[in-house]
Amino acid sequence: MTVPAFNSVAWFEFGTDQPEKVKEFYGELFDWKYVLNTNTPGVTYHSVMTPGAQQPAGGVWDSEGGFPDYAVFYVVVQDVAATVAHAERLGAEVLMAPVSDSAGFTFARLRDTAGNHFGVFSAPTP
Repeated sequence: MTVPAFNSVAWFEFGTDQPEKVKEFYGELFDWKYVLNTNTPGVTYHSVMTPGAQQPAGGVWDSEGGFPDYAVFYVVVQDVAATVAHAERLGAEVLMAPVSDSAGFTFARLRDTAGNHFGVFSAPTP
């Protein structure tokens, strides 16, 4: 298993109120498989397994209509809070402040200065 380099795109996510349609479409198109992720209680999240992968590459989050549908990429960083602070100094808007799940992943979502939505995350240290 290879570990992505810091500051590289290492995850993608769909947020949708129609997760079964998203999973069916991309499953048929790219032969993706899905595994229910139970790291965040109260959230329905399926990890995406791409062909031949030993670890998930992305996820499908059931928004239950709580927000508009989206597709977003995440960049893996060493320190989410520091990256968010740096992005703010550069003019980014924080859409979701840093949060951590029960597995130890920390993530945040931002809007860049051109209006694009993206995320950053860090993995738990072994």
